[in-house]
Order: sequence, then structure tokens, then C-alpha cells
Amino acid sequence: MGPGAPALNRRGWLRGAASAVAMPWLAGCGRGAQPQAPALAGGWVGADLQRGHRLRDGTSATGGPLRRTQVLVLGGGIAGLATARALLQRGVADVHLLELEDDAGGNSRGHVMGGMACPLGAHYLPVPGPAAPELRQWLEELGLSRQQAGRTVYDERHLCHSPQERLFIDGAWVEGLLPPAAPGSVTLAQYRRFAQAVRQAQQEVGFAMPTVGSRWTSAHAALDARSFAAWLDERGLHDERLRSHLDYCCRDDYGAGIRTVSAWAGLHYFASRHGFHAPGEESEAEPVLTWPEGNAWLARRLAQPLGADRLHTGCLALRVEAGRHEVAVQAWNVRLDRPERWVARQVVMAMPLFIAQRLLATPPPALAEAAAALRHAPWLVANLQLREPLLDRLGAAPAWDNVLYGSRMLGYVDAMHQQLRPHAGPTVLTAYWALPEADRAPLLSRPWQAWAQQVVDELATVHPDLPAKLLRADLVRHGHAMAIPAPGVRGHPALQALGGPQPAGARLHFVHADLSGYSVFEEAFTRGTRLGRALAVS
Repeated sequence: MGPGAPALNRRGWLRGAASAVAMPWLAGCGRGAQPQAPALAGGWVGADLQRGHRLRDGTSATGGPLRRTQVLVLGGGIAGLATARALLQRGVADVHLLELEDDAGGNSRGHVMGGMACPLGAHYLPVPGPAAPELRQWLEELGLSRQQAGRTVYDERHLCHSPQERLFIDGAWVEGLLPPAAPGSVTLAQYRRFAQAVRQAQQEVGFAMPTVGSRWTSAHAALDARSFAAWLDERGLHDERLRSHLDYCCRDDYGAGIRTVSAWAGLHYFASRHGFHAPGEESEAEPVLTWPEGNAWLARRLAQPLGADRLHTGCLALRVEAGRHEVAVQAWNVRLDRPERWVARQVVMAMPLFIAQRLLATPPPALAEAAAALRHAPWLVANLQLREPLLDRLGAAPAWDNVLYGSRMLGYVDAMHQQLRPHAGPTVLTAYWALPEADRAPLLSRPWQAWAQQVVDELATVHPDLPAKLLRADLVRHGHAMAIPAPGVRGHPALQALGGPQPAGARLHFVHADLSGYSVFEEAFTRGTRLGRALAVS
């Protein structure tokens, strides 16, 4: 969101109000001999940076017990879990998966605070459309959906409860995330022009979610060649509220704004799912599936078929060498604090491409090219445990997703929104912050208390009582959370080569949302499922 937005203009006043309820860990200063408030409890949770940096810093190990398997999957994110599940379903029982962290799920892992589940990353899944048959089938297997009178009906217990979204703007909360536009205003006119442009792009160019298997034409390539901001400029779409909303959407899905992502990505966000609807146009809120722990609910069900005997968490792959008939993997077992060796007929590299490149003794040229083309956005996710509900401002009622217009952050979700309790009570707010790439180093080096203070300061502009009700702050840092679909990325030939069918006799296979040029559940799950099915018959 750009500077000068209405919410930012009020921050001086709001910060003054927030100072009346000093942050507990900063109290005890001034006004005589006040008792020292206890330091805020909390810390870093989630990803263990030391394990990842062991690979980055070139630490190696050799030897250890030798284990053999038919298929070895390296990486327990959604793509790796989906690959292993598909192999098991197709009768390949001799499959093992190595995961760096103590829990599988990648960016879809969960957490618990005060007995309340909350997400550490991805927190919802849009109801999939016809272009995602694999995902639709799996959701039906889980009992989340069923067929009724020729249409798909979803279990309402897992759909996001109403109210779903709200935006704080002009001193009050409003329903939905699109900034209001007065009748006859320039803003409303620009909303309508953009809505028409999205419909036209969908009809003339075509967009699908996921993109796996969908056609890629010269029209897609033309959109992929320039930034979304440049595309908007060409059409005279300059309204501040429109561009602020579009920038928020891109940061939310891609980790970067309209000046960084491609026009293909900006249009894909809308045209592949729910479209864009100007005020007054007939539309419904996009149905999404969500749980208190976010997509960890899905990740745990993906991992369940593997069991403890096939899913090896706390196991870091250090080096991969592909031979003519088998692949050797040198690993480090964190739990046992010892090296391990694995030999497999097939190895699946289910990890970000830049990590796969580091692991391979001789990476293929396409992998080096693809890794060089990709940029990744750092993210901060902060779970804030509150002893009681927040006092609310004027306007729309508390919702599941809450966004502050003009904020550097993406807003917060209420982990207890899905619970059908008769009255509000303690909860966990999960705040999301897609950081600029330049902030990756500070994210890794600054103490958690400094980042927690920034998050709370930002939210206190709207919720001045938040600091006094805060019990604990658990933060997770994703240094390379998601691939950014910058111009030229989605149609990059190296990504197409790695993500397409591999040569006969290939022992190494690559699967990750990176291959789609951006990171969402649908892409990772579909790629993993299709690769697993293909390997099962090879």
C-alpha cells in the first residue's frame, strides 16, 4: 500500500492512543517507581535455521548406516508428500521421505498456543475448480466434499465462517477487502474497467488453477514479459485505491507487489479463480476451506499414510549423486546425530530449486538456469496469544481475515474464528508480513523481540488495547517462503524442461511449486500427485 493512504494519515493519533496501553515488555520506564512488567514470553518457532544453513555453509558428512529403497523423496512439503501419497496409492510400498524439519508440511505447518491451534504459514485453500481434478478427488476422499444432484457440495464445518473478510479504512471496518468507491467516482469507474479487462483476458487468453498441464501461448508470454504495474499503466489504471488493492493481492499470493510481479501473475490471481467484481456487480465471496491451524490440517492428512516408518523427519540430505542405475544420497540424521547413506532406484527432489542445485554433485544445466531465474520472498508470520478479545472499532464485525489499508503487513487471521463458541474469548491472531527481499538478512539476524514489537506496533494502530492483552508471541521466519513470479519467470524454458516429462531411464525427478514460478497449494499438490502416478508405472 502506498504512503498517504487514509489509515496512515491517522497513525500519529492512533499511536498516541496505543501508548496509553504500553507494551508489557517495554513498561517500567518513567512516572516514578512503577513495577517492572514481566518480559513478553515467546520466541522463534518453526524452521530450524541451523539445519538449513548446514547445507548452505557447505558442511558435509560421509559414511553411516546404509539403507536401500525403491523411491526416495527428499523434502516433506506439499509436493513431496503428494508424490509419496500417489506412489503408495499406486502400489509402490517401498518409498521413503526425508524431511529436514521435525514436522512435515513445509509452509503448511501448524502450531499450538494456550491450547489453541494456529498456522505457521498457509492458512486456507480456495475451493478448487474443474482444472484441479486431482485435488477435488482428494478432498472428496477426506470427506470435505460430496457429490449431490450432479454438483459438488462442501462440508460447511470446514468452509470459512461468515464474516469472512473486512478492511480497516477511513477510520472504520468495512466488509470485504476492496476499498469502497463512491457512486460516480473515478475509483468506481476504474474498478469497472479493470473488471472488464479481467473478463476479457480470461476469454481471450485463458487462465487455469493450477497451471500444470494448461497451455502456454504467445499471449501468455506477452503478459509474462512485463510487470503488472506496466500493464496497468498502459491502460490508464492509476487510481490509488485500485492499485493499492491489487498490490495487496499480489503481496498476499506472491510475496511481492505489482511493480515486481508479471502482468500474467497479476491477472492470473483473479482470472484463474474468482474474477474481479466492481461494487454493484453480482458476485459472491469466494468460498475457501480453512481450519484453526490453517493448511496444516491438510498437510497432516497427506503425511498420515506414510507413517513413522516411511516419514523420516529431522533428516537432512547433504549430497545427491546420480548414477546410471541408482542414486546415492548422503544425509545427516539430526535426531541420532549421525550420518546416513541412502541408495534408491529413483530420487525425487521435492524442494526449492536453488536447494536442489546445491545438493547435486552435477546439477543439470536446466536446473542451474531455473535456480538463477527464480527469486524468493521472505515472510514473517507472528502468532499472538491474547487473554481476551480485543475491543473493536466502528463498522463491520470481527472477521476471519482482517486487513489494514495502507499497512506494510498483510493483516491477520483469527485462529478461533472457526470455533462455534457462544461468546468471544481468548484467541490467537496470526499476522502475516511479506517482506522485501532486502529484509531477508535482518529477518535472520534481528532478535524475535524486535520483530514482535514491529508487528504489535502495526496492529496497535487499529487495536490500541492489543499490547495489554498480549500473553505470548511466537514468530516464524521463512527466509525463502515463496517463488516470486517476476517477468519472464512463468514461461522460462528451464522451468518447462524440469517440470515436463523426463528422459527415459532418468533417475532424478524434480517436483515443487517453484516449477510453476509461484507458490500455492494447488500447484504443489497437483505436480506431486502427477509425478507420483507417473513413477508408479515407470
